[in-house]
Order: sequence, then C-alpha cells, then structure tokens
Amino acid sequence: MFCPDKYLTAKWQMGGRVYPILDCYGLVHEIRSDLGLEAWPLFESVIREGVMMGTFCEEFKGSVSRCEAKVGAVAACYIGGLISHLGIVVEINGDMLVAESNPRKNVTFLPVTRFERQYQKVEYYH
Repeated sequence: MFCPDKYLTAKWQMGGRVYPILDCYGLVHEIRSDLGLEAWPLFESVIREGVMMGTFCEEFKGSVSRCEAKVGAVAACYIGGLISHLGIVVEINGDMLVAESNPRKNVTFLPVTRFERQYQKVEYYH
C-alpha cells in the first residue's frame, strides 16, 4: 500500500536520488521501489542543468513501453519537444494522482488532468 505521508517531508534538490532529498527522477525511482516495481536506472549524473536530461530520457524510452495513466506509470513531460520533467502516477483514496517533486513546492500530488494541463504534452511509460 502506497503511503503518501512519507513524501510530504521530502525536500527537492537537483540531483537528489536518495530519500528524503529527491528531484523529480529521484521521486520516480523512490516511489517505484515503494510500489514494488522494477527499478529503473538511477542516472545519477543526469540533471536538468548541464547534462541534458531529455537526451537520456529519449534514449531510455526505447526500453520501456508507452501506456495510459495508471498506477506506477511514469509521466514524461514535454516542453518544446524535449522531456523536461517527470512524475509518477499513484492512487490515493481511490483517486489517480501524479506525484512530482519541484523546487517551489517539494513533493506534491495532483490529479492527472490538472498535472497534464501544465505541459505541452505528457506521455506515460511503464
């Protein structure tokens, strides 16, 4: 069972891959582990600044399958044709929400449709 309270104390930090310090991909990785899903590579050196996250994401997309929004699916968010942010779909009290980590609010949980409205395009992968 997924426990969202764990993440409300997490803090965003670029490159954060170990709870309680998590960037968007660190959050995806941590939640996938908590859901008992197969681990994805940590990509420890990949951050939005410097090494382009979008390049690594595009290459990695070949090893995962596109799907609809469902529990455990990773939300790939596009701005200008490149993946710029990630989230992960979770279920809380029967609702499908996307968990994300960002520098303004740390970890938040948004309804899928509200999350999708923030980006030009969102695709889901498992």
